[in-house]
Amino acid sequence: MSNLTLSGRERWHRMSRRVRFPWPQGFRPGLGGSIALLFCAVMILAAVAGPALAPFDANESDFAAIMLPPAWLTDGLWEHPLGTDQLGRDVLSRLIVGTQIAMIVAIATSVVAGVIGVTLGLIAGYLGGWADAVISRVVDAFLALPFILMALAFISALGTGVGNILLVLIMTNWAPYARLVRSEVVSIKRRDFVVLAQMAGVSRTRIILRHILPNAANSILVLAVLDVGRAVILESSLSFLGLGIQPPDVSWGLMLADGRAYISIAWWLTVLPGIAIVATVLSFNAVGEKLRVWFDPRGNL
Repeated sequence: MSNLTLSGRERWHRMSRRVRFPWPQGFRPGLGGSIALLFCAVMILAAVAGPALAPFDANESDFAAIMLPPAWLTDGLWEHPLGTDQLGRDVLSRLIVGTQIAMIVAIATSVVAGVIGVTLGLIAGYLGGWADAVISRVVDAFLALPFILMALAFISALGTGVGNILLVLIMTNWAPYARLVRSEVVSIKRRDFVVLAQMAGVSRTRIILRHILPNAANSILVLAVLDVGRAVILESSLSFLGLGIQPPDVSWGLMLADGRAYISIAWWLTVLPGIAIVATVLSFNAVGEKLRVWFDPRGNL
């Protein structure tokens, strides 16, 4: 069959058979998953490199270049490929620096909230009894309350800023980890290898760390990857409402809030950060879903 008559999907499959991607054995992300993985890698690179990748200082104003459109539009300049904002600041530079804050906040939230939630979930699931009852009721309370109400309460007490927003997100994101791990532990601790370890006199700590936690790690990893996308949305939402990142720091949500007054004359001020948020969330969700299928093709996770 001629290459001209092949569909895009068929071309991709033929190319992927010729090119050896460094995926783990059995991991087949497909075209969409590969794009999502690549995008996530670019976001993490931007977070690590940060301002070093930005062509301009994110807060540098140029009043001779206010509201320049993207370079492919009339009056646009390739010096500012994604245009400038109402203060003449380079939009591309602000998006890159905003990526750094978004990824740092989201990944740190997933890691720290995951450690807290996993620890409490292990205690509740393995010990049971009053420990399980107390932790489960606290988890239910945190999951029942709307995020925005908890965020308002915590921010009113703590104030705004990157550190406080990170603390708020951690305090509101640990509960799903605790619930997931508790349910996994309740199931795992009934298995023969755990019962035999208990009969052999192995300590609780060793059983939890050597036998139970590794068997729950797949589910925890999937939730952590999905939680990165969720944290990006939450941080952007708080910043958009004026409760999150504050100037001179740069946030995608703050860019949306600043640009909404000019959406009729400078659409790129809101559309571009909006695309960045949507693409990041969808990419991490897609990677999380691919990991879930890889770890458990039967869909039990």
